[in-house]
Amino acid sequence: MPYRLRLLWPTLALVLAACGGTDRAGSDLHAIFDDDWEWTLENFPTYGTFLGDPRYNDRLSDQSLEAIGVREAYARALLERLDKVDRGRLSPADQVNYDLFRQDTENDVAGQAFPTHLMPLNQMGGIQINLPSLQMVTPFRTLKDYEDYLDRLAAIPGLIGQTITLMQQGLETGWVVPKVPLRSVPDQIKAQLVQDATDSPFFKPFLDYPDQVTGEHQDRLTRAGRSIIAEQILPAYEGLLGFVTDQYIPAGREDVGAWALPDGQAYYAYRVKLMTTTDMTPDQIHQIGLEEVARIKAQMMKIVKATGFGSDFDAFTHFLRTDEQFYHDSPEALLMAYRDICKRLDAQLPKLFGKLPRAPYGVEEIPDYEAPASTTAYYRRPSADGSRPGTFFANTYNLSQRPTYEMEALSIHEAVPGHHLQIALAQEMEHMPKFRKFGGITAFVEGWGLYSESLGTEMGFYTDPYSKFGQLSYEMWRAVRLVVDTGMHQKKWTRQQAIDFFKANTGLTEHNIISEVDRYIVWPGQALAYKIGELKIKELRARASEELGDKFDIRQFHDVVLGQGALPLNLLEAQVTAWIEKAGLP
Repeated sequence: MPYRLRLLWPTLALVLAACGGTDRAGSDLHAIFDDDWEWTLENFPTYGTFLGDPRYNDRLSDQSLEAIGVREAYARALLERLDKVDRGRLSPADQVNYDLFRQDTENDVAGQAFPTHLMPLNQMGGIQINLPSLQMVTPFRTLKDYEDYLDRLAAIPGLIGQTITLMQQGLETGWVVPKVPLRSVPDQIKAQLVQDATDSPFFKPFLDYPDQVTGEHQDRLTRAGRSIIAEQILPAYEGLLGFVTDQYIPAGREDVGAWALPDGQAYYAYRVKLMTTTDMTPDQIHQIGLEEVARIKAQMMKIVKATGFGSDFDAFTHFLRTDEQFYHDSPEALLMAYRDICKRLDAQLPKLFGKLPRAPYGVEEIPDYEAPASTTAYYRRPSADGSRPGTFFANTYNLSQRPTYEMEALSIHEAVPGHHLQIALAQEMEHMPKFRKFGGITAFVEGWGLYSESLGTEMGFYTDPYSKFGQLSYEMWRAVRLVVDTGMHQKKWTRQQAIDFFKANTGLTEHNIISEVDRYIVWPGQALAYKIGELKIKELRARASEELGDKFDIRQFHDVVLGQGALPLNLLEAQVTAWIEKAGLP
């Protein structure tokens, strides 16, 4: 060996060893990712259905106390497995993957201190809503699809029984939902209790068969489906209705805040950290909310004065809530108006984004059985296999509470450039672990949705004062959330205090205000993510614009923000900081 190479050999050996260590560490880490992904789909099969993976479409999650205990032990063991991976030998990209995965797992383990599984249903979700909706995302293309569906239908009574058992233990331990938000749950259950099984949402797949399923099989499948629904599912829902009506709601909590739960203040602190990905305290967030309310209120008052209402905010919002010009007269007209807005939004996207998703999206109506207690709208991601588009679901229930001046901001948030653009882009990213492609960090996802609303002006929307007020009202809505969520769960506000604060500061209709407050009651901390995330993205944009000056490119900025999927806010800041430094180079 030449002398020069002999001198270099120790260094080369160390480099090669390090590279080998990096390869092994990365392989070990991705083996954990792959194993956990498979475990997740197997243990939460409806999640796989939702994503477009049909392998476990014949089953439902086991929600027995024993199974929940096993899953909790699994999360703890997963941390031990992560401890054996040498993070220092990972590539920079895998160090980010490691940190995100570890954070998710640590959050799961920390959450085991708070048995929220003992509160398995409320007006926002549960087996009375989620199970009937399953047929909307389940594929029905082959005979096996239908056979799997029959097996899943047969598992529903057992899951309902497990749910009742969880609620019974919740009653015994003090982990129970407040009484008032539960008031609409009996009607949600009754919506499933049809006289004829063929009128059930569960029966819809048997009304229209694909060509691949022949008539002989159709008759058998139809009879089996009708029998399971009539003889098993409907009686199980009857039992659930009796339990919820006679035992659960009467024993519900009178106090609406999380503070009233066992170790409730610690639980709320956990939720705040989980949802905001920050170390801010509830009191700090409450103060930010008050400051944002004052700032936005000043902008809203300019519109009130400009439209001839002087300083009378209440008179202006009463006008918005009651004047017929701001409301559609049919669900079809409302949906068509949303679709028109979305079509115009699509055309503006290239002005602000360099990369757009391939997956399409549509606008649909929230199902009747869900609509009365549902929010104004929500988004459902496209399936991973491309067989189902993303969907912006709009609420057409009670048209007098669905004003037109909110529709532009809502469409931007739920469709593009809000949830659909961000979620579909993340889902289409190559060389990204699946837990990142399909996961979601609420502060990022909802922060992006709210930030997107502010882009409406740049996209040619909010051209009349009422739509602009609607956008400001939506921003105010998220600022008010900071105040009322922390108010109820930390400062012991009553439900009525929260409603009154909403009425005094937004143009939202009373029905929407009540639905929103009740949502915050059963989802502590979730509502904080929107404004906290939006403020961080706006802060990063302002900083990038100031530091880069003429070199600032809004399309590049947005591509950087969305380029790594959903991130905790501190990692998002690091990504943008690195881009600013690189973009600023001569």
